[in-house]
Amino acid sequence: MGGNIKEIKTKEEFVAALEAAGDKLVVVDFWANWCGPCRMIAPKFEAMSVEFADCVFLKVDVDTAEQVAQEAGISAMPTFKLYKNKAPVAEVVGAAEPPLRKAIMEHK
Repeated sequence: MGGNIKEIKTKEEFVAALEAAGDKLVVVDFWANWCGPCRMIAPKFEAMSVEFADCVFLKVDVDTAEQVAQEAGISAMPTFKLYKNKAPVAEVVGAAEPPLRKAIMEHK
């Protein structure tokens, strides 16, 4: 995994990452290894993590970190959730780059 992305494996890591981000925007990619659209948008997500270096980018494998995905209410992959000050501020469902980019620009 390239770019400035941290992979989250547990609820504790997720909570710690949100706390460590402070008032920075946190962009979370909820994905699955078996999800074709997830793999298609992954390079674009990595590129955005470099472009928007002032934001925190996280990836959560819904199969590895099932509890994190469940508590975030994830029902489709990929789902991108944006958090600010530990609270969700936006959600983008699907592997389309423009709506994700727009959400990041609006909230960063």
